[in-house]
Amino acid sequence: MAIKPRNTRKAEFNMASMSDLVFLLLIFFMLTSTLVAPNAIKLLLPSSESRTMAKQSVTLYVDDAAQIFLEDVPIDLNTLYYGITSKIGNETEASVVLRSDKSVPIQNIVSIIDVVNKINAQYNTKHKVILATQPQR
Repeated sequence: MAIKPRNTRKAEFNMASMSDLVFLLLIFFMLTSTLVAPNAIKLLLPSSESRTMAKQSVTLYVDDAAQIFLEDVPIDLNTLYYGITSKIGNETEASVVLRSDKSVPIQNIVSIIDVVNKINAQYNTKHKVILATQPQR
């Protein structure tokens, strides 16, 4: 008579705990990705239908109080020339992306473009200013 042992080992793998772990990680990454804010400065960009993508060298922000930020650092219009020149360096064709609130007077935007044009004239470069917009709904 053959006696079989009661405790037999099975070569199966239970995937229930692994799938629970995967779903928990998925929920964690979905929740944390919504907390990441790409722009620290809150702006309401003007809307446009055109889409222009460019490699941005420098990003300027102008908030609704007409305060200028150069890469998240507050700067005034008088020192903007030196700030842009130090960021662009020796590049001959750089893109300055201007993210301006839509309530900012157009004169402030034109003043920033004039600073970039002054740099172009002095150093004989071809920097361009791109006004960032949001998609039109």
